[in-house]
Amino acid sequence: MTKPRILIVDDEPKLVRLAQEVLLATGFAVLVASHGQQAVEMAALEQPDLILLDIMLPGEMDGYQVAERVRQFSNIPIIMLTARDQQLDLLRGFDVGADDYVTKPFDAKELLARIRAVLKRTQAAATATGEAEIVCGPLHIDLARYRVTIAQKTVPLTKTEFSLLRELALHMNQVMLHSQLLIAVWGPEYRDDVDYLRAYIRYLRRKLEPEPAKPQYIVTHTGVGYMLSCPEPSG
Repeated sequence: MTKPRILIVDDEPKLVRLAQEVLLATGFAVLVASHGQQAVEMAALEQPDLILLDIMLPGEMDGYQVAERVRQFSNIPIIMLTARDQQLDLLRGFDVGADDYVTKPFDAKELLARIRAVLKRTQAAATATGEAEIVCGPLHIDLARYRVTIAQKTVPLTKTEFSLLRELALHMNQVMLHSQLLIAVWGPEYRDDVDYLRAYIRYLRRKLEPEPAKPQYIVTHTGVGYMLSCPEPSG
């Protein structure tokens, strides 16, 4: 079996060494880049299974810019590494396509848990079976091809965004509790991270809704959860 390959993008030798040791010891293959341009080139050429991406990088490109460049050609899952955990940093990371966040200094067990959780939901999205397509008015969710369209126009989503939308779509017109969505998409360790879920809902709405401030698809049930509101099929 081929080992999952992780691209570490960071210019701190001590942190890179620690992450490399942890990953190699647990069965991953590791690639390393120390600056933004090198990271983008390696992501394109090597096609790693996941990128650990530091926000603060030397040179002309920071981690946010690297993520934006990578998202132009790939849906490789990205976990941002940051010494900051402010809400604005988190939201900006989600906006450029990050799948998760780990705050430095990180615990080795937490890092591994986050990596495995992201890879697991990436694999689940890629191998989604069952109904070939879910239709919600003009919104079409192709589970087999990992593709979302609205009125036949493709909507680019990250793996995590797709997993969240898929979970809502599989229970269309049913209210999904915050905890249900968090456990289904991110795993049981995230069950209480409601702010995390709200951030993803916000950016999903920005991609799907004609008026994100007045959502017609992803409806909030205050204090309870969210529902994908779809017209009942005619006939």
